[in-house]
Amino acid sequence: MKNTYFDLIEQSFYFPQEGFDLRDDYLTFHGVALKHLIKKYGTPFRFIYLPKIGDQIKKARNLFNRAIKSSGYKGKYYFCYCTKCNHFYHVIREALKHNVNLETSSSYDIDLIMDLYEKKLLDKSRIILHNGYKTDDYLKRIIKMQEAGFKNSVIILDSKAELDRLEALQPKEKIKIGIRMAINEEAQSAYYTSRLGIPEGEVIEFFKTRIRGNDRFELKMLHFFIDSGIKDTLYYWGEFKRALKLYIELKKESKNLNSFNLGGGFPIRNHLGFEYNYEYMIREIINAIKEDCQKEGIPDPDIFTEFGRYTVGEAGAIIFEVLEQKKQNDNETWYIVNNSLMNTIPDAWSMHEKFILLPVNKWGNEYGRVNIGGISCDHSDYYNSEDLNQEVLLPKYADKDKEPLYIGFFHTGAYQDSISGYGGIKHCLIPAPKHVILDRDEKGNIIDYVYREEQSADDMFSILGYNH
Repeated sequence: MKNTYFDLIEQSFYFPQEGFDLRDDYLTFHGVALKHLIKKYGTPFRFIYLPKIGDQIKKARNLFNRAIKSSGYKGKYYFCYCTKCNHFYHVIREALKHNVNLETSSSYDIDLIMDLYEKKLLDKSRIILHNGYKTDDYLKRIIKMQEAGFKNSVIILDSKAELDRLEALQPKEKIKIGIRMAINEEAQSAYYTSRLGIPEGEVIEFFKTRIRGNDRFELKMLHFFIDSGIKDTLYYWGEFKRALKLYIELKKESKNLNSFNLGGGFPIRNHLGFEYNYEYMIREIINAIKEDCQKEGIPDPDIFTEFGRYTVGEAGAIIFEVLEQKKQNDNETWYIVNNSLMNTIPDAWSMHEKFILLPVNKWGNEYGRVNIGGISCDHSDYYNSEDLNQEVLLPKYADKDKEPLYIGFFHTGAYQDSISGYGGIKHCLIPAPKHVILDRDEKGNIIDYVYREEQSADDMFSILGYNH
């Protein structure tokens, strides 16, 4: 009976598959030899493979534009990257190479936009959408940016009170605005209605009494967003149809309204058996909008998406060494890795998010069920699977083996650094690992370099006040 780890993966999934292959019995990621990186940089280290960002952007654009062309849809498609997903300069710079528009979430995002402008990475014609709760400081910075010449900046109102605060600031220029529609959350949610957005039943009256006829504002967009993502479910299509119906009603009242924003929500691969028909979902969305608008005699709107996790999630990974295997009883094995999982992949701890977990080496070894633990003293510092009896399957190894077992968590490029507080204090003072950037030159050769070394004790002590 075949029972090596390679046999397990080959029999359970299509393998090799996009992004993952073996070379000399070691795992590669998009053709990059992970063995080489481990030898060069040691472990643990996290990395981001920049070319994947452009691949994702091109994929979404191509699918939307193909569906628009084949259906005779009259509106245009606009891809936006939401900066909150990964704020790193090298990430946003890579996205901007592909002419993405941007979505902001808070006050300092505006400073980030201005910095990118000063570096000549974007111009003032770029579409910038402003989401999130609008504090006075956030609104003031947006207005200042618009007065500097950013003519395609759109403030998406999250509540009616935001219009009051905006009006009180007496902007000199006419302001382009959008309205976010509050959605009903899924049945298993802790609350019924999202705290974000304006209730559907209040939008039309709000537009008629506060926006229409007001020379300071011009309504351009209706926005809605489903937190659980764009999925082929009754729940998603129900909320989508409600938002589309509202757009049509609002368009009949507003001549300037011309954009329907689907928000974010394209899923990414979080296991090797992942299946999602992007082409089908996009085609169904386009056809549904076209059909309902045609029926009501209104023009097809421009379509916006704000893809964050989809844009950068599959570009990231983190590599660990297994330091020790612990037998806690007759049938329970723990692999202890050389950092804290709570610190490095906090989504797995806080939101039970799953990532692709694969060994880098020892694919020819037999496999067994294990739990993975970090080196912090916290009970919650572990990773497991939602099936397979809450354990994961990985190669077995002997303590006397000359080469340790290395494992990687893949598609971790979205949110992990923001949630864990990159460069800040870490649980148990376990340092943030080395951060490596991977790119390709014009000939396709890999370029790799250290963005930041592993956090030092002095880095942490300085933050904590010990070095003053």
